[in-house]
Amino acid sequence: MVDRGVMDRAEEFQELRPLLFSIAYRLLGSVSEAEDAVQETWLRFATSPTRPESVKAFLSATVSRVAIDVLRSARVRREEYVGPWFPEPLLADPYEDPQRAAELADSLSMAALLLLERLSPLERAVFVLREVFGFGFPEIASAVGRSEAACRQLAVRARRHVDAGRPRFEADRAKRDELAGRFLDAFRNGDVGALTSLLAADVQMIGDAGGKAPQWAERFTGAGAVAGVLATLMPMFARIGAQVSVHPVNGQPGAIFRDRDGGLISIWAFDIADGVVQTIRTVNNPDKLGHLAPVADAWAALREAGN
Repeated sequence: MVDRGVMDRAEEFQELRPLLFSIAYRLLGSVSEAEDAVQETWLRFATSPTRPESVKAFLSATVSRVAIDVLRSARVRREEYVGPWFPEPLLADPYEDPQRAAELADSLSMAALLLLERLSPLERAVFVLREVFGFGFPEIASAVGRSEAACRQLAVRARRHVDAGRPRFEADRAKRDELAGRFLDAFRNGDVGALTSLLAADVQMIGDAGGKAPQWAERFTGAGAVAGVLATLMPMFARIGAQVSVHPVNGQPGAIFRDRDGGLISIWAFDIADGVVQTIRTVNNPDKLGHLAPVADAWAALREAGN
């Protein structure tokens, strides 16, 4: 016979699961670690001897505490990471809140998540809970184990850091998507001139391969340099029959690159502002792509492209 209390808890948890994942992902920048944090939160909820007055507050606080602990240990690993480190790409946010749609979308971008990396784990948690999800300071204090006054100070410091480096995006999302589509059409067609015209003068192209895949572009700056990299990649991708599809990545325009068999090769995310591409971030590390689809052997593809 099924315990009705367990059933009720499971239903409540599933209803809040998208919110919990979204909190954990913004704190950790990792899909796999966020899913682990959500699972640990369920175990603590399911085995709690008492029923919390507010299930949402309890679960949000629990997943935040779990994520903070993971984040503290993750910092050491990231310091030893080979090359630039980017968050694991997320193609769709499971949590939606029409009243906070803008905050949710902008906070999901790779640029925003990288900016949060500059904060301490506590500052990051307070900022995410307050600025992104709109929690009150009493709930935040419970989540991070600090007084309300301390949380307000953490929020001020975090906001100051974030405001100093806040990324700019094209305000009109339709214009962002249209420009990204034109950019990828030019890439498919091998039109270097059209590509170059869509790049900011100081555009950056930065790649995360983690030492585990070919590195298309660890870091290039300037329209000429980035156009040169793209011009090199065009015929290589054509020789291996690569397919490129437009798809949002972390709430911003992006692209998915697959080999002829459908294996995932690379994910690209674009920062677009002032009618041009400001930044191109590429993720090739197979460890960061496996949650999306089967991953191609990028080294084999590179050898084929060189023949």
